[in-house]
Amino acid sequence: MSVAIALTIAGSDSGGGAGIQADLKTFSALGVFGASVVTALTAQNTRAVTMVEAAGPAMIAAQMAAVFDDLDIRAVKLGMLGDSRAIEAVAQGLAGRPVPVVLDPVMIAKSGDTLLPAAAIASLRDVLLPQATLVTPNLPEAARLLDCAPARGEDEMAEQGEALRALGAMSVLMKGGHAEGPVCTDLLVTGQGITRLTAPRRNTRNTHGTGCTLSAAIAAGLAQGQALPQAVAGAHRYLQGAIVAADRLCVGHGHGPVHHFHALWPHG
Repeated sequence: MSVAIALTIAGSDSGGGAGIQADLKTFSALGVFGASVVTALTAQNTRAVTMVEAAGPAMIAAQMAAVFDDLDIRAVKLGMLGDSRAIEAVAQGLAGRPVPVVLDPVMIAKSGDTLLPAAAIASLRDVLLPQATLVTPNLPEAARLLDCAPARGEDEMAEQGEALRALGAMSVLMKGGHAEGPVCTDLLVTGQGITRLTAPRRNTRNTHGTGCTLSAAIAAGLAQGQALPQAVAGAHRYLQGAIVAADRLCVGHGHGPVHHFHALWPHG
């Protein structure tokens, strides 16, 4: 019986907490073989992003062709795509491939540094959103995609989720991490209705890579044949465990990473 394979198409994080590195760690922790297409190189750590260099569209296309020509890809996760040329290359590489796509619309790093130029947001919305099985924006990202104010409360989150579905996304996971209050609520908005996922808000600054990790975990579940609600619920539980254990790592001096291997490494 062959192992499930998932593909991450995203940027590299030299600090290891987000991007391609977080995605591959997540796939491995959840029993999925991970392949990758690098869309950009970043020089970053837990405190800042100091340089970004995009991969050319031809290189992105070549990586995608090489992976798809040989590996049985069961799910794709899209993360940082860098610019409009990269977005177009990825969209073309995915066209006609019957594989679930989880789109994490990465725009800003945890440090506050911009990772997607304003000019590329329209390309992300118009070109890739309609190819997404699931799009996983946080509240500021959803607002940027819809050119409106961030949602305040669950009613507005649900409305914006439906608005993103109207733009072509099959389903939307509205992430409530940027909201306030002791409980963090995410809303899974699908054609069948809305599902609430809640968790206590944790008192830690080690949350670098949470968005990458969640979307990668969902892709891992889909690669293993899970239905979307099951994959989202499982990924939500996995991420909460990684956040709870994040302070055990003590990596860096800024926003440290979550603990991707919290269930596998010895405690202490």
